[in-house]
Amino acid sequence: MRKIVLASNSPRRRELLEQIGVKFEVRPGKGKEVITKTEPGEIAEELSLQKAEEAAGMEEEGIFIGADTLVWLDGSPMGKPKSEDEAAAMLGALQGRDHEVYTGVTVLVKDRGEETKRHTFHRKTRVRVYPMTQEEILAYIRTGEPMDKAGAYGIQGAFAAWIDEIEGDYNTVVGLPVSALWQILKTY
Repeated sequence: MRKIVLASNSPRRRELLEQIGVKFEVRPGKGKEVITKTEPGEIAEELSLQKAEEAAGMEEEGIFIGADTLVWLDGSPMGKPKSEDEAAAMLGALQGRDHEVYTGVTVLVKDRGEETKRHTFHRKTRVRVYPMTQEEILAYIRTGEPMDKAGAYGIQGAFAAWIDEIEGDYNTVVGLPVSALWQILKTY
């Protein structure tokens, strides 16, 4: 069995891989993210590739998984908030509206002496958020949950109370579309 390496520190990605029974090691990247693309799906793929390549560069063989999640609203990405004020602004922009979440995934398969195989894809999920009062936004921020998440929310946490509707794969929003990933992993 090949060693599988997840190039991410995300506890949510670890939980999703464990949920489907994948045994893996964690080796998050430390490199700078470089964006050259403009379309959200391509950006998420590009960043996932960089993470997988960095992890693969440290080993002679194995399966290396990189992933990146992007919250997209009004033609722009929403990153992780740097402050509570920024989190409040992000949540205020999302409430009562639809937005898209893109997760890019790259699987690199390295075998000694063979050319590295690469599988890169993304999934997109549309999310609609119920209207929120300013008090609700501030109470959610006080939980601390928004501070390490793109778009300032975690669909799998307390923010579930404000998710009106999703169209697409729920796990894409959490951070790893494991069913699509499994279709690749099971061939190795």
